[in-house]
Amino acid sequence: MSYSVTLTGPGPWGFRLQGGKDFNMPLTISRITPGSKAAESQISQGDLVVAIDGVNTDTMTHLEAQNKIKSASYNLSLTLQKSKRPISISTTAPPVQSPLPVIPHQKPPH
Repeated sequence: MSYSVTLTGPGPWGFRLQGGKDFNMPLTISRITPGSKAAESQISQGDLVVAIDGVNTDTMTHLEAQNKIKSASYNLSLTLQKSKRPISISTTAPPVQSPLPVIPHQKPPH
């Protein structure tokens, strides 16, 4: 189920993209800046970007999509699709360490 959003310009629009043909991932909204034009619309983190100003994004690289968005000076029209599942943006988080302190082995006094 896709939906369309038109943000009135000029930019900044207030969102970040991830993915693209060069990453073998669909273009996805990875971050929305609080209080931005994107935040005031119905755009949600994790939404897939189906088209930018009417141009299908299936074959767009990340850079091509960025350039298409940057070239929109007055209005930015996006066709989006709600994410089917919540996405985890931070896939490089360090493993959680045990909260127990490590106590070195002590030898009894001689």
